[in-house]
Amino acid sequence: MTRRTTTWMKWVRGAGLMLAMGCGPQEGPLAPEGPRPDHQLMALSAMASPDATLRVPRCQAGGSDCDSGTLLQGRAGVGPEQNAPNTLGGTCADGTSGSYRSDESVEQVRVVTVDGSSLAAGKQVRVEVVVWAYSGYSSDALDIYYTADASQPSWTLLTTLVPPGAGLQRMSATYTLPSGGTTQAVRASFRYGGSAAPCTQGPYDDRDDLAFDVGGGQIPPPVTPSPRLVKLDASYEHALLVRADGTVWGWGYNNYGQLGPATSEPRVRSPVKVTGLSGVTSVASGGAYSLALRQDGTVWSWGYNSNGQLGDGTSVNRSTPAQVSGLSGVVSITAGNGFALALRNDGTVWSWGSGYSGELGDGSSSRSTPAPIAGLSRVVAVEAGYGYALALRDDGTVWSWGENFEGQLGDGTTTQRSTPTQVGGLSGIVALAAGGSHSLALRQDGTVWGWGNNYSGQLGDGTNTQRLTPVQVQGLTGATVLAAGGQSSLALRGDGGVWLWGNNSCLDDGASKSHTVPEQVPGLTGGVDVSSADCASLVLDSSGRVWAWGANSNGLFADGSDFQPGPVQVLASGFKDVAVGRTHTLALHQDGTVWSWGDNYSGKLGDGTTSNRLAPVRVMSLTGVTAVAAGDHHSLALRQDGTVWSWGSNAGRQTSQPVQVSGLTGVTAVAAGGGHSLALRQDGTVWAWGWNVDAQLGDGTTVDRPVPFQVPGLTGIISVSAGYTHSLAVRNDGTVWGWGWSNRGQLGIGSTSARYKASPVQMAAVTGATAVAGGLDYSVVVAGSSNTLWVCGTNNSGNLGDGTTSSRYTPVQVAGLTGVASVTDPEESHTLAVRGDGTLWAWGSNYGGQLGLGTLTQSQALSPVQVALTGVLRAGTGLGFSVAVKTDGSVWSWGSNGFEVLGTGRSIHRSAPGLVPLP
Repeated sequence: MTRRTTTWMKWVRGAGLMLAMGCGPQEGPLAPEGPRPDHQLMALSAMASPDATLRVPRCQAGGSDCDSGTLLQGRAGVGPEQNAPNTLGGTCADGTSGSYRSDESVEQVRVVTVDGSSLAAGKQVRVEVVVWAYSGYSSDALDIYYTADASQPSWTLLTTLVPPGAGLQRMSATYTLPSGGTTQAVRASFRYGGSAAPCTQGPYDDRDDLAFDVGGGQIPPPVTPSPRLVKLDASYEHALLVRADGTVWGWGYNNYGQLGPATSEPRVRSPVKVTGLSGVTSVASGGAYSLALRQDGTVWSWGYNSNGQLGDGTSVNRSTPAQVSGLSGVVSITAGNGFALALRNDGTVWSWGSGYSGELGDGSSSRSTPAPIAGLSRVVAVEAGYGYALALRDDGTVWSWGENFEGQLGDGTTTQRSTPTQVGGLSGIVALAAGGSHSLALRQDGTVWGWGNNYSGQLGDGTNTQRLTPVQVQGLTGATVLAAGGQSSLALRGDGGVWLWGNNSCLDDGASKSHTVPEQVPGLTGGVDVSSADCASLVLDSSGRVWAWGANSNGLFADGSDFQPGPVQVLASGFKDVAVGRTHTLALHQDGTVWSWGDNYSGKLGDGTTSNRLAPVRVMSLTGVTAVAAGDHHSLALRQDGTVWSWGSNAGRQTSQPVQVSGLTGVTAVAAGGGHSLALRQDGTVWAWGWNVDAQLGDGTTVDRPVPFQVPGLTGIISVSAGYTHSLAVRNDGTVWGWGWSNRGQLGIGSTSARYKASPVQMAAVTGATAVAGGLDYSVVVAGSSNTLWVCGTNNSGNLGDGTTSSRYTPVQVAGLTGVASVTDPEESHTLAVRGDGTLWAWGSNYGGQLGLGTLTQSQALSPVQVALTGVLRAGTGLGFSVAVKTDGSVWSWGSNGFEVLGTGRSIHRSAPGLVPLP
């Protein structure tokens, strides 16, 4: 028979078929699905994946149909057919004559139940086959065969069909699935001339098989999902964290109340507690709204609600968490841009919010209360991307729906789907991640697979090529947790290491920030959870610390920087006090350990060296510490047994690790000055030692004392403080006493020509005092029933806070500041005070940004100004810098960093409070 080939290929879609009408190749789906029954319990469609044993495409059990997708497209050597010849056992080689899209080929095979139920023995099914018919199509024939056991095929001819025209044609036939093996198959044998046979030998013939699992008609037992609980989740605008006590904390943008009712600030750089929530096990951060899953299986929501994404039946924004209506038994939640999903313990998925891109999974355009996605069952995990969703079933298959412009649904097309469809080519999947427009899947063997947008290399396959079906991420094994952001991907390995690929800076600066294959993030270990925001990455480690890097347009970094090339700490906890010297800081942890950083030329950091430390180090051999004090050149620690330990330089001696101060027991408080030390014992006596050139020891002499002695004439003392060369004490009758250097007004006894007072003298004008703090040459007192501040001494920088720069020889009140809870020894040019409401107030010099105002243009403040830091417990000042500890146990620093005093690990200054990366 003579053959003639043609190349005309234009498509007009008809009712149930496609007709060849012109020239040129056609891209996109080859065979749209035929009509589906409108059945409420209709099972899901399934895309086949290659089966290495059977050597044909195969669908696993559970679906109502099985579709080869693009796996059979073409014919062996004359077309793009994958894994040819795609016949059981690899028998029956295809003919090799002709050319693709001109001569015969099988393009697609689909088997679907007529009633929409799952494939099972006894069910009537329709076999649909799409072929490419030769221009002389009347000589072509399609033989459809079936076998009851794909592992031992015995073929039965169902029918022979002749294509009605040339080009792409869709033909179908029905039959009843027989009893037999658990995996059955159909064969489409398309031939030019000849007669029907399971394996013809014509040079233009193409045979393709499709295998599919069948059930026995029994409903499988229900599945009880146990998905991973998300402890850290970040969206484009904000981040949420579940702490070990079941509380939720948030930071970032707060323009719609997504951080909860505790703050109304539009941007929050420090994590704040979301009030009104307890017993939370998992969180989800959406587009300006938030979700929380409680241990009782209820879901709570707050924030932006224009599309009903809060699930409360309204479209009203709300900053206070409220329960999502109609949901119980929930085990997992996930939040997209304007929609939300919840997975219940019965394996069903419920959706609400915006559905304009099909993301609700049932064709609805919007819904303000949850409803189940019909036909989606036995689900063990769900993930919401920007405008699409993924679901993982208990058989390891992945299903997707919603927006698909970049191929993020993984079905081989860019067609939007309003109902779930199976992602082809995936099996044995155990975890998922959905990003802006790309998707990730983790197989049980620890490999990672990706599909969708790949502009920035976020699929990790070594290219920037968009992928419509899954490809393996190169060089990554042993992964346990995945996260997908806008342009980047993260993986957490079983060893706690974190791996990154793509571009998480949003700067589009090429190779410096974009990686097409995974690279390990240096310096991060012990990771337990990861999250990828639009332009930033976050990691939660085993110590409860959160680390972040990338672009900071969404306010996720506490230091206010625009970009962080490497991890910086967002949340640290467990610290209860700080002590600040002239050029170093001590931080006391709740576990009784002490950490230090900054200048160390005298060994005052206590780490056994004299090396400066950019980042915190632990003070050696100290446990059970209850209080710390930092002087100019030395440090002190008070242990719970009442003993005092010191290190650094003092009275001519130097040690770089703690040693016990002899002769002291029963101590309740310590203070460290320029070169001298004070200890308050439980009997109300004061003991002093160290330098004494200005009589700061109060013994009536100027002789240095290397060992402690009792300061004469002082009893009933409740508080002590050591300035640079003067000392202060508060008695239980509310009077203040001072000694040492005096001619700058720091003792508050009026103008005097005497350089020092060698014995304690009473400060004038102050009664009802409760606490004192001594600086370089000025003093601060908390006194009165309203806890007001009184100040005296040198005031060159406005450090007294009385609205002037005039020195004061007797105490004056700081106007407008009441309810002061604590002050600590100031250094020389600025002062901090913490009020009982946790607000922090500063005044004095701001040359290094030490007032925390976020600017250096304001050189000083003559009266108290509020620092943008709340929940403060204690604060201290050094040489041009400040440090504070918050009630949540985090430590913050700001100002000049000339001696590496900020503890950030970097030699940069900052004019606003930023987190110190402590353990």
